[in-house]
Amino acid sequence: MKKRSKLIVNVLSVLMIVALLAGCSGKGGNSAQTPEPNSSSAGNTQEQNTAENEGPKLYELGKDPLNITLYGNYDWYTMPKWGDDPTTKWVQDNKKVTITEIPNGGNTAQKLNTMIASGELPDIIWGDRGTDVERLRDAGLLVPLDDYIDKYPNLKKWLDPVAMNMLRSPDGKLYQFPNWYTNRPNGNAGWVVNKKIYKELGEPKLETTDDLYAYLKQVKEKFPKVVPFETDLAKDGHGLDQIYSAFKEDNLGFQRFFAVPDGEKMKPIYKDEAFRESVVYAAKLFREGLMTQDAMTQTRDQVDEKLINGRVAVYASANPTVYAMTADSELRKKDPEDGYFMVWPIHKEGLDKDKIYPGTYNKLGWNAAVITTSAKDPEAVFAFLDYWTGPEGTTLQFWGVEGEYWQGLEADGYTPKFTEKYVTQRDQLSEYQTKMDPIMWVGNTVFADDTKGKYESTLAEQDRNWATYWQYQITWKTQGDGTQFVNMTPMPDSEEGISYQRARDIWLQVRAQTLYTKSDEETLALLDKAYDDTMSAGFDKVLDFYVQKWNENKAMINGN
Repeated sequence: MKKRSKLIVNVLSVLMIVALLAGCSGKGGNSAQTPEPNSSSAGNTQEQNTAENEGPKLYELGKDPLNITLYGNYDWYTMPKWGDDPTTKWVQDNKKVTITEIPNGGNTAQKLNTMIASGELPDIIWGDRGTDVERLRDAGLLVPLDDYIDKYPNLKKWLDPVAMNMLRSPDGKLYQFPNWYTNRPNGNAGWVVNKKIYKELGEPKLETTDDLYAYLKQVKEKFPKVVPFETDLAKDGHGLDQIYSAFKEDNLGFQRFFAVPDGEKMKPIYKDEAFRESVVYAAKLFREGLMTQDAMTQTRDQVDEKLINGRVAVYASANPTVYAMTADSELRKKDPEDGYFMVWPIHKEGLDKDKIYPGTYNKLGWNAAVITTSAKDPEAVFAFLDYWTGPEGTTLQFWGVEGEYWQGLEADGYTPKFTEKYVTQRDQLSEYQTKMDPIMWVGNTVFADDTKGKYESTLAEQDRNWATYWQYQITWKTQGDGTQFVNMTPMPDSEEGISYQRARDIWLQVRAQTLYTKSDEETLALLDKAYDDTMSAGFDKVLDFYVQKWNENKAMINGN
């Protein structure tokens, strides 16, 4: 489900920012003499011995005010004002932490460039992993996290060691604090269907791409004011990627590489028959008015408005559960028989439905937060992130402050005991979690999923959270493991990186152009031209780079 944008860093114009970090640690001495109780040295000696026994000194949240600035490096990202809701107000009052957003103005590349050139970076930059992070690191603008990981309890406990190693930069240090890291299948990508429309059309079979096409034609004919197929933000691949997944088994989201595996090698995606077939299919849907006609231009709010008002028959994206959950709640308030449900991933006739993956996961998670050298106290910033990814922080983000949806802890000392409001106010809880989503910067997938899953398994089906129910029923079972394909994007200033950028520009252009074609032949001709243009841009070197990184990843995963 998610949008990305590139950080553009002109290293030659960077004003190097050096953070001078001062650390204090007490060194106790061993004395053969015991000072008198009223001696002036007695208190100092006791404090020294205590410091030695307690180990390294930790930053204590709640002792002093901690103000953190955060920049979300996505054009679409807007952070809710910290302290305006009960949860962040509680954190502000009890942990003395205040997070202030540095607005991106809808143009993250330009904004980040301006901040770097002026030397005024935020404490945290939250965005995609990979080349952008490495460019900041090369410029000396990031703080390594290695000195803090062993001191603080949560990240080291919940992050898989393999994932931690794969997150490390070429210098061997860790700079990225991951978001939604995991050690098991997870994810929300898939297909959502309008319940009321589906019933009125007789609940037809909706399993294959042929079934989907026939169903969308029925919708258009009988419900002219409804969008038959909603893609979400197609310019970022939503909807279109899910269509591609339907035409190929073991398809692990290779669109971001503009290439697919071919045995032990990689080849341009434009020569992948499944991809070509999916593009022809999508263009046909668009041409016949079966797909939203503003797929490439609509906003997040416009998609939400359609969903909430029930004007969508079928909806597919990388993260539909977050938005369909809220829409389902709103529709059921007016009519208990209305709402949305999910179906097993659509697949082409003849393919194994259990090998169709509308989305992928990897142990490293989705994206990451990095701490810049502009942070006055980077350890304090890390202490907050570690708290936010831990059980207490995650509980606050998912279930609010104590006394509403939970009261007290289980015997393990960190799992919340849920109250009856978890069930009786489940729609309000769903709305709360949707509102909290923009501040889930370092999500702890395992704790969140285990906690809600264990409790929801004790509930009747009608009492379960909409998103959690469909995660257990469908989405977690149908996401492919893409861990072996992480960290494969070349550095922008390298020869491969320059070719990659040219290939990306071609990809973005042709993805939009193919929707507007008037025939299948025109669609395929555009793909053929995209292949020729991509290879002319030196893409063969990028393919070789992919294979090298792919092999490195496989070796690391296998412990070599």
